Amino acid sequence: MKTFEELGVSTPICQAVSELGYIQPMPVQEAVIPYLLGDPIDLVALAQTGTGKTAAFGLPLLQKLSEYAEPSAAPRALVLCPTRELCLQIADDLVAYSKYLPNVRVLPIYGGSSIEAQIRTLKRGVEVIVATPGRLIDLMERGAASLAEVRTVILDEADEMLNMGFADSLKTILADVPEERHLLLFSATMPKEIASIAKSYMRNPQEIVVGNKNEGNANIKHVYYMVAARHKYLALKRIVDYYPNIYGIVFCRTRKETQEIADQLIKDGYNADSLHGELSQAQRDYVMQKFRIRNLQILVATDVAARGLDVNDLTHVIHYGLPDDIESYTHRSGRTARAGKTGLSIAICHSRERGRLKDIERIINSKIERVHIPSGRDICEKQLYNLADRIERVDMTEDATLEAFLPGIVRKLDWLDKEELLRRLMLMEFRRLLDYYESVDEIEEADDKGRLERSAESSKTKRERGAEPGMTRLFINFGKMDRMFPNKLIELINKCVPGRVKIGKIDLLPRFSFFDVDEHDAQEVVDSMNRYEVEGRRISVEFADKAPTAVRSSRGVSPRGERKASRGSDRGFERSERRGRRSDADSWSDERSSARKARKGQNRGDAPFYGRYAKKRK
Repeated sequence: MKTFEELGVSTPICQAVSELGYIQPMPVQEAVIPYLLGDPIDLVALAQTGTGKTAAFGLPLLQKLSEYAEPSAAPRALVLCPTRELCLQIADDLVAYSKYLPNVRVLPIYGGSSIEAQIRTLKRGVEVIVATPGRLIDLMERGAASLAEVRTVILDEADEMLNMGFADSLKTILADVPEERHLLLFSATMPKEIASIAKSYMRNPQEIVVGNKNEGNANIKHVYYMVAARHKYLALKRIVDYYPNIYGIVFCRTRKETQEIADQLIKDGYNADSLHGELSQAQRDYVMQKFRIRNLQILVATDVAARGLDVNDLTHVIHYGLPDDIESYTHRSGRTARAGKTGLSIAICHSRERGRLKDIERIINSKIERVHIPSGRDICEKQLYNLADRIERVDMTEDATLEAFLPGIVRKLDWLDKEELLRRLMLMEFRRLLDYYESVDEIEEADDKGRLERSAESSKTKRERGAEPGMTRLFINFGKMDRMFPNKLIELINKCVPGRVKIGKIDLLPRFSFFDVDEHDAQEVVDSMNRYEVEGRRISVEFADKAPTAVRSSRGVSPRGERKASRGSDRGFERSERRGRRSDADSWSDERSSARKARKGQNRGDAPFYGRYAKKRK
């Protein structure tokens, strides 16, 4: 591989590039730079996002401009790009590359910043304008931006500009540029609209393709999860938990969905924020600054808002549903695996998107592998081992402050052996995560035809998993929706059952729960608790294997995996509104309504199933 010097890049630019940490040219740079340093030509370069296109056109452009003896009163080069973020990124890069070129001045022009300041800078003179189409046309109409001296026009992310509806704007701008200019077009894909621009505005363009035309980045691994639509957010949570060091973008289809997902992630304790069109420029800049310095792990964004984002070292791109425009998938995925690094593109799909997956595979010329949602055990294991790895990598360089306190800390904890200390450290770090995945159900996945399927492990409901040896699993008709908590259930058992009862594992579900008791106490617990009620609502406790039919699977699925129809009074708490009949669910709902009325005026912080609310039925 050649060096930048061997490609013909001048010494001042090579010095600036070296200071930025660039050692060797990337493939697109090695292919494009020699052409652009030669005689002026029109060029179409196809390369994926993040492959170094800015330097590919920027270095030769700056070198050509530096050959002019005097600064220019009007711009000599124009770079058009689709978004404000990309505009700023390209301008910053060009300024960095031209650090030792005193006569080259660069101005970013984009909406959301002061147009008066941009006009003043244009009057002082610049060599390069980096602009979004809308703001540039505004300045042209005001007579503030003249393109009469422009000799080089560069369209970066040309396919994205067309996707965003800038076709007419491009025609307006190109019509105002002198005919003797040459046009450079850089794009990740080659749709027919790009070919049309090349045909209309370019003269015998040289075409350079890095990789195969319209093909995805080979350094990106593509996978997808197939879930029911209602489980998409839960699947997203598991994905984020399964990758402790994730630094990525979650793409959503609408502004509303983007904000909702970001809000939910924040509520659940993740370092996340949103980026969409309803944010002001100041808000966008603030969010992007947090993301770039890694104060955020997850950015939830719409396609439009994220176009042109240039963030280094992204590990993951997550598609919260596939985009309508299949080529957008390529642009989304291209945000990761930049500069030769690897990345993971994850799609959370439902069965109706299966056909679109096939289309995407054809376009990127790569297989999208189906993977299964990580189980709670998988996630906890991954998180715990990640913490162990972090502990191993801790810099043990002596710190005077720590050394001063260390003897006292050692004395305080010397009663703990190594295993106990590690256990406490792990629980302190992951108690919430471990408790969550201990009690939550596994997510139902869908097969490619939309039918729900579950793994052998996850298909076991909390009832079917059984009790520990020496314990018996019981069912009770109170759950999370009744604000049941483990300590409340224990209090209720102590109130209803005389003597001491050994209580084991407790599994809380939305409408009912399961708990383990000593097998010798099980019958007495059932008999005793069934004599009680809580504010008019009967307590029903049964052996788990004899629980109401509807709860033999905590999701209304029979042990055979068949979806049950709701057919009447033996369905436990399962609703049957579709058939227009009243079932136990309706009675249960009435009981809950009565209980709510009875509690009116009580302290709202009290749960209705404290032991003191339980009394024997008459």
